[in-house]
Amino acid sequence: MALSDKEILKQNEQDRQPVECWTRVMGYFRPYSQFNKGKKSEFNERKWFVEENCCCTPHKIDRAA
Repeated sequence: MALSDKEILKQNEQDRQPVECWTRVMGYFRPYSQFNKGKKSEFNERKWFVEENCCCTPHKIDRAA
């Protein structure tokens, strides 16, 4: 009988560790946990780059320009 993902996580809960997210701010890297309230708000409003949505795919680039 296969366990669900939630059951597996519950069994291994004592072995889990928190993950620290680092990001580049003002030219250097800092952990998210050290951000002030305003910087956390800015971070949460960021739009993430998705390559598939990029308008500059190789077949659309005008190399003569």
